[in-house]
Amino acid sequence: MKTIRIGSRESRLAVIQSELVMDAIRAHHPDVALELVTMKTTGDKILDRTLDQIGGKGLFVKELDAALLEGRADLSVHSCKDLPMDIDPRIPLAGFTRREDPRDVLVLPEGVAELDNSKPIGCASARRAVQLRALFPGMEIAPVRGNVLTRLRKLDEGQFSALVLAAAGLKRLGLEGRISRYFTVEEMLPAAGQGILALQSRAGEDLSWLSGVLDEEGTWCAVAERAFVRALDGGCSSPIAAHAVLSGGEICITGLYVDEEGTAIRRTVTGPREQGENLAERLAGEIKEACPCLEK
Repeated sequence: MKTIRIGSRESRLAVIQSELVMDAIRAHHPDVALELVTMKTTGDKILDRTLDQIGGKGLFVKELDAALLEGRADLSVHSCKDLPMDIDPRIPLAGFTRREDPRDVLVLPEGVAELDNSKPIGCASARRAVQLRALFPGMEIAPVRGNVLTRLRKLDEGQFSALVLAAAGLKRLGLEGRISRYFTVEEMLPAAGQGILALQSRAGEDLSWLSGVLDEEGTWCAVAERAFVRALDGGCSSPIAAHAVLSGGEICITGLYVDEEGTAIRRTVTGPREQGENLAERLAGEIKEACPCLEK
């Protein structure tokens, strides 16, 4: 019996996410043997600088990509929001999972009930930072790196008044009780793919053992949201957000871009879900027209 090796970052959250996928594979294909292969990525090692200063999201997948290409792993599990837009055609995306809660949340230090205005709110992305400044005018917003547990430790040590994190990660870690406030998607538009897991494998492989694991709704949303960001040439440092919702046979996509002067441009488009990718690209085009700095 062939053993399928699942590649994962070695953080606790990444391992839990990979185990969720492995449990789903076992439930639908009990005859498949699975092995978890963990590794520390470059992005996990460099914690004293923001991602845009060290090369962007690709630093979280470089080692996982190499493991796939070299045959040391057969499937990689990623947080979709952390996955670069450009994918090596030799290791295409195999699909996406059901979406967990896509919202961002506010987390206060343990035992604290209110924000301390003398300390910054910590967040790890330009997308969150620009939206936080509108929600909490006058509050300092500061970058924070590290995995979720590392960030929570920094918060509880008193370095920040609060953190903004993804609800999905906290729920998967069993830390839903740390959430002080859920931001609506109107208050803070999530990152493209937030709450969805992306699966990646080698081109030409038989992936029949993923049947029953992939999620149709998660796939429609992830493909559309990623298309919006890709059309705007968005990387980790770009203040871009996208969120799609399915209703019947339609998909509603909301996109956000913040221009060089800090002005947020937000647009929404709705249409047949089968046209989600084209709709997202059209939405990006509307934003480009509204923001001359994006025109080439």
